[in-house]
Amino acid sequence: MAGKKVLIVYAHQEPRSFNGSLKDVAVAELSRQGCTVTVSDLYAMDFEPRATRKDITGGKMVPEYTVLYMNCALSSPEFFSYGVEAYEAYKKRSLTSDIIAEQKKVQEADLVMFQFPLYWFSVPAVLKGWMDRVLCQGFAFDLPGFYDDGLLKGKLAILSLTTGGTADMYWKTGVSGDFRYFLWPLQHGTLHFCGFKVLAPHISFAPEFASEEERRGMVASWAQRLKTIWKEEPIPCWPPWYFGQ
Repeated sequence: MAGKKVLIVYAHQEPRSFNGSLKDVAVAELSRQGCTVTVSDLYAMDFEPRATRKDITGGKMVPEYTVLYMNCALSSPEFFSYGVEAYEAYKKRSLTSDIIAEQKKVQEADLVMFQFPLYWFSVPAVLKGWMDRVLCQGFAFDLPGFYDDGLLKGKLAILSLTTGGTADMYWKTGVSGDFRYFLWPLQHGTLHFCGFKVLAPHISFAPEFASEEERRGMVASWAQRLKTIWKEEPIPCWPPWYFGQ
């Protein structure tokens, strides 16, 4: 939809991968609609996934005085709590520039799309680190100020992911259980917690074991869905959707 802004947070090492194709077709289709599309290519950016003291700097540091400067920047240098320090640093605008840049992208977006391969029923470490560092208290949520009252309310989010296993593995009777189970911590515990309205996930099952024709069909299916993405209703992001009544 013309005028809308989209952020794609993309986590795959290989540009020519199937995930890369899904990302590319999303950029093409959404741009065709007149959307402004920004991509955070986390591997290409060499995005730092670790949440450490280095995130709380207060500004530029002279290398030989790094430890002293960082201790001065901390609100409680005698006992380090990342959540507390990130919250205080956000309020003071003293988080590192990479975090601030990503928060700005999120703040400006109407839709945040996450494109990634499923790793151990979750996201790749670099994407988990993005969530740990970017979605901090004060920016994405507060206490109170979470779930339906999360600070990012009014924004849409969607997970587009690929699996190694086939579709029949991810049902209640399948060996891996219902795919909704592993979506609970990502969609509910992270995105909904921060206030996002969550669209139904888009899962491309086992592209590695599909034929070239089947893979083309998967990419076309994603492109087709994106044509009407702005008309979709969010899922009811509460336990019954994931675990039944």
